[in-house]
Amino acid sequence: MASTPELKIGTAFKVRRRLLIELSLLYLRLGTTAFGGPAAHIAIMEHEVVQRRRWLSREEFLDFLGVVNLIPGPSSTEMAIQIGYRLAGWPGLLMGGLCFIFPAAVLTLMLAWIYVRYGSLPQAAGVLYGIKAVMIAVVLQAIWTLSRTAVKSKLLALIGAVAIVANAVGLNVLVVLFCAGVVSIVAKRLSSVSGNRSSTALALPPASDISKFMLGASGAGAPFGLLPLFGFFLKVGAVLFGSGYVLLAFLRTDLVVRLKWLTDKQLLDAIAVGQVTPGPVFTTATFIGYLLGGTPGAVVATVGIFLPSFIFIAIVGPWVPRIRKSEILGAFLDGVNVGALALMVVVTWLLGRAALVDITTIVLAVVSGITLIRFKINSTWLILGGAVVGYVAHGVHLIGG
Repeated sequence: MASTPELKIGTAFKVRRRLLIELSLLYLRLGTTAFGGPAAHIAIMEHEVVQRRRWLSREEFLDFLGVVNLIPGPSSTEMAIQIGYRLAGWPGLLMGGLCFIFPAAVLTLMLAWIYVRYGSLPQAAGVLYGIKAVMIAVVLQAIWTLSRTAVKSKLLALIGAVAIVANAVGLNVLVVLFCAGVVSIVAKRLSSVSGNRSSTALALPPASDISKFMLGASGAGAPFGLLPLFGFFLKVGAVLFGSGYVLLAFLRTDLVVRLKWLTDKQLLDAIAVGQVTPGPVFTTATFIGYLLGGTPGAVVATVGIFLPSFIFIAIVGPWVPRIRKSEILGAFLDGVNVGALALMVVVTWLLGRAALVDITTIVLAVVSGITLIRFKINSTWLILGGAVVGYVAHGVHLIGG
């Protein structure tokens, strides 16, 4: 009998170790094959960890999605880190993020070497032509699945609809998310009052605390060096919200205009590499770091831009279950969740206009959607199939042209 606790501890350790290995292998695969940007990455993660493996409930996944949209940094990378922490503790936090980032960073480093050596990038238009169409179907399927959990009432449906319109007309992402959360809280409080129910008032974190996540040093001009390079990308990772296009504007202001470390052409090529490679778009930093400082520069820039995400999730991650248990903060999270889904809807609409450009891409997207819904096939196979179809079809178009 004395050995029973030891056996339980040993069994729990083996289970966690097995889960950590499986989690690491999953994120290594996603970092190698997950094209399409943050919305697509999150859709694939939902398919893998909620639908296929049932590691998380849809509500947990949505809560994580709402939280990562409220903090700076690459949202899909932060989802990988948060899910890793939830499943395997601190080792999972590290391995979830590192395994998702590493394959994309290595591929980006290889492309940077080719770019510096030959002065141009490999042509990948045909592969992306097919992959983008498949990713539209993957993201739409995820949005539909998550919305069935997130939209718990007519009010939340209305909040989501208003958030779609607000984001479509260009309102700041954070404003949309916070307003959605606040409206949900007000509605919850009014409902409590009208039902004559008492509850303990809970305040939202003060703006001064939230602002700590958004402040960044604006650094004066400095000659190039590994330390200034690290400091610059650390600042970017700590304060940047938004898409790769926001990243482009942010990088150009400092690297091209103020510091003059890059030319416009080099910056645009770096952004293009971040868009066409799988995994996080922020591996653009790896490319820029290599251009400026070789392999050491690539490593320094990559660590700098992703380090804040690990820190933010380490601070915020453990609080997510407690937020959900609070009546008021749980209502805030409900509003933020539908707001985050609304942002995915708008991004998918914009991506769809760019990806579905002819009958081939439309058919590819429709077939992919039917296959996902009807046969529950792993989305990785669809992505690879889309790459093959796109490469062949694009080659036929070029020959025909």
